[in-house]
Amino acid sequence: MDTEKIVQGQRDFFKTQQTKSLAYRKMYLEKLRNLIISNETMLYEAIDKDFGKSKFDTLTTELSFVLNDIDYYLKHIKSLARPKKVGTNLVNQLGNSKIYADPLGCILVIGAWNYPYQLSLSPIVAAMAAGNCCILKPSEIAENTMKAMAKIINDNFPPEYLYVYEGGIDETTALLQLKFDKIFFTGSTKVGKIIYKAAAEHLTPVVLELGGKSPAIVTKNANLEIAAKRIVWGKFLNAGQTCVAPDYLLVEETIQEQFLEMLRKYIQEFTYEADSEQYTRIINQRNFQRLAHLIDKDKIYFGGSLNEKKLFIEPTILNQVDWKDEIMQEEIFGPILPVISFKNYNIALNAILELEKPLAAYLFTNNTEEKEQFTQKLSFGGGCINDTIMHLSNDNLPFGGVGSSGIGNYHGKYGFDTFSHQKSVLEKATWGEPNIKYPPYSEKKLSWIKKLL
Repeated sequence: MDTEKIVQGQRDFFKTQQTKSLAYRKMYLEKLRNLIISNETMLYEAIDKDFGKSKFDTLTTELSFVLNDIDYYLKHIKSLARPKKVGTNLVNQLGNSKIYADPLGCILVIGAWNYPYQLSLSPIVAAMAAGNCCILKPSEIAENTMKAMAKIINDNFPPEYLYVYEGGIDETTALLQLKFDKIFFTGSTKVGKIIYKAAAEHLTPVVLELGGKSPAIVTKNANLEIAAKRIVWGKFLNAGQTCVAPDYLLVEETIQEQFLEMLRKYIQEFTYEADSEQYTRIINQRNFQRLAHLIDKDKIYFGGSLNEKKLFIEPTILNQVDWKDEIMQEEIFGPILPVISFKNYNIALNAILELEKPLAAYLFTNNTEEKEQFTQKLSFGGGCINDTIMHLSNDNLPFGGVGSSGIGNYHGKYGFDTFSHQKSVLEKATWGEPNIKYPPYSEKKLSWIKKLL
């Protein structure tokens, strides 16, 4: 279909006011939920073709997120959409004040390849719940999942309400030349800047879910067994191709050797092997070669095996890493974990502060003071104390970046708010009108105004 025609069709349809109806929103949210469930096998097969993701990982890290989002909005949509009554100040008496959650209009969601269902459909679900029309442009890198989502949605939804636009860079560029009421993008900081610049031409607001080098810190006051187990899981989930994965590890020097052995133990225990259900392929040749280049063979503590034909990179730990090493200059986005030791906790925090603000940060300790310093001193999108990644699973917490790691947030109520305009309305009574604000002015009126304001 013609790009401009689709967008204009959605803009025209939005003006009919149909999407503002709660019954309309719920009907299509339920329809999407039923389609995901009935096409589960096709969705599993598509993602397996793209990068060998197991049914278990696809359900737990992709489809369950989307289905839980739908259930959340079906349960809470009435209260989320209800006008919120707020206080009215003295000068506006007699009156009442309300805030209305107003749908924005036509939304463009540009998804990411690493979690192609979750990072494409979860924003769409929030936008639908808020009463918008939506165009989804999935990542063409995960081609089979893109086609699966297009089939499910384009065969079952009116294009003037919800449409999946297939294609690559040219198609995305064509979409960005058109005016939307909001653009939601998940991907790299580099591409995020391009999106932001294109959106500025139309004064279109954006949500940018980007990335960055997310640290994990382990102090001598941590439960080391739990820390090792949770860091290994969080880092090597999806073969490290996770925007909130621990990017590098800071370990207190006195426990370094002991902790490295624990990491090795859990990597072996979790059987992250080629063709294993527990482990995912690297998405393509280009990313494989980029990651292979980052492995400094002289610093390998564990792992390092490569199989280019199978796009397999063994979980790899690099030890004795320096802040100036090449692997510390960019987000890794793969199964390589560089380890840097530290002697002083505050100096380690200061080193993180010198870098761009990350999307996530993780601390492992049972020391109250260290926890407080971590939350007060560091700026990051979101994170965990004594765990990794799991903050994403709580829909009461907003998910989003800060600084170079992103703009805006979503999940739960925050997703609804992201795709709504907070419209303020003051309603005044038509009796008891004081003349104090009207001309002619006088010293007496000025005196009263000073007291009131």
